[in-house]
Amino acid sequence: MIHLHDLTLSDIGRWVVYVHGELGKLKGWNQTVVWVVFKCNNEWDRFYDFTGEPCFPEDLEFWK
Repeated sequence: MIHLHDLTLSDIGRWVVYVHGELGKLKGWNQTVVWVVFKCNNEWDRFYDFTGEPCFPEDLEFWK
Protein backbone atom coordinates (compact mmCIF):
# COMPACT_ATOMS: atom_id res chain seq x y z
CA MET A 1 0.00 0.00 0.00
CA ILE A 2 1.20 3.50 -0.81
CA HIS A 3 0.69 6.12 1.90
CA LEU A 4 -0.34 9.49 0.46
CA HIS A 5 1.19 11.46 3.33
CA ASP A 6 4.61 9.90 2.58
CA LEU A 7 4.70 10.84 -1.12
CA THR A 8 7.12 13.52 -2.30
CA LEU A 9 7.90 15.01 -5.69
CA SER A 10 10.79 12.56 -6.02
CA ASP A 11 8.21 9.73 -6.19
CA ILE A 12 6.86 10.97 -9.52
CA GLY A 13 8.02 8.55 -12.17
CA ARG A 14 8.55 5.63 -9.80
CA TRP A 15 7.29 2.25 -10.89
CA VAL A 16 4.19 0.99 -9.09
CA VAL A 17 2.22 -2.25 -9.25
CA TYR A 18 -1.57 -2.30 -9.20
CA VAL A 19 -3.29 -5.11 -7.24
CA HIS A 20 -3.96 -7.17 -10.37
CA GLY A 21 -0.26 -7.03 -11.32
CA GLU A 22 -0.23 -4.24 -13.90
CA LEU A 23 2.93 -2.15 -13.86
CA GLY A 24 2.84 1.62 -14.31
CA LYS A 25 4.52 4.88 -13.37
CA LEU A 26 3.27 7.26 -10.70
CA LYS A 27 2.23 10.57 -12.25
CA GLY A 28 0.68 12.50 -9.36
CA TRP A 29 -1.78 12.43 -6.48
CA ASN A 30 -4.25 14.41 -4.43
CA GLN A 31 -5.84 13.79 -1.02
CA THR A 32 -7.65 10.60 -2.11
CA VAL A 33 -6.19 9.07 -5.30
CA VAL A 34 -2.92 8.45 -7.10
CA TRP A 35 -2.69 8.87 -10.88
CA VAL A 36 -0.73 6.14 -12.62
CA VAL A 37 0.22 5.83 -16.29
CA PHE A 38 -0.21 2.20 -17.34
CA LYS A 39 -0.16 2.56 -21.11
CA CYS A 40 2.10 4.86 -23.07
CA ASN A 41 3.04 2.92 -26.21
CA ASN A 42 6.22 1.81 -24.43
CA GLU A 43 7.45 5.40 -24.41
CA TRP A 44 8.20 5.36 -20.68
CA ASP A 45 10.62 8.26 -20.97
CA ARG A 46 7.57 10.35 -21.97
CA PHE A 47 5.10 8.81 -19.47
CA TYR A 48 4.11 12.25 -18.17
CA ASP A 49 2.65 13.16 -21.58
CA PHE A 50 0.08 10.37 -21.26
CA THR A 51 -3.18 10.19 -19.31
CA GLY A 52 -2.94 8.73 -15.82
CA GLU A 53 -5.59 6.48 -14.32
CA PRO A 54 -6.88 7.36 -10.84
CA CYS A 55 -6.17 4.55 -8.36
CA PHE A 56 -6.76 4.17 -4.67
CA PRO A 57 -3.42 4.15 -2.84
CA GLU A 58 -4.33 0.96 -0.97
CA ASP A 59 -4.44 -0.82 -4.37
CA LEU A 60 -0.84 0.16 -5.23
CA GLU A 61 2.64 -0.80 -4.12
CA PHE A 62 6.01 0.51 -5.19
CA TRP A 63 7.69 -1.97 -7.51
CA LYS A 64 10.92 -3.35 -6.16
